[in-house]
Amino acid sequence: MFVCHRSGRGDPARAWELMSRPQEWSSWAPHVRGAWGLGDGEVRVGARGYARLLGVVPIPATITAVDPGRSWTWQVGPVEMVHRVDPVAGGCTVAVDISAPAPIEAALRIGYRPLVELLLRRLLSESRKPLRVV
Repeated sequence: MFVCHRSGRGDPARAWELMSRPQEWSSWAPHVRGAWGLGDGEVRVGARGYARLLGVVPIPATITAVDPGRSWTWQVGPVEMVHRVDPVAGGCTVAVDISAPAPIEAALRIGYRPLVELLLRRLLSESRKPLRVV
């Protein structure tokens, strides 16, 4: 397992909204162009659906755990990702813990980790904006 994270002056409630609501993902992860079947509003345990990457590639995923306001986990093929928001003094830490079989995990550390860290920086920045009323 490896962890990608960013800490800063983001609002934990807004960070959670951005991280846990598929309709918000494109605001901080522009390569995600939609998602369906993963939960209405927030992601839902047991939900099976898809995230659309780059506007064309539907990636199947299953939500395997949710701790409301704190973390949610999905399984995408052989890769498990835990998405977390941890309140800290003056802000929050946003993180993604990534686990996969050794050869896949090694490739993800090299090729995907820099992107995830950039996206978490964007999420933290977006979380400084006011909470949306839905």
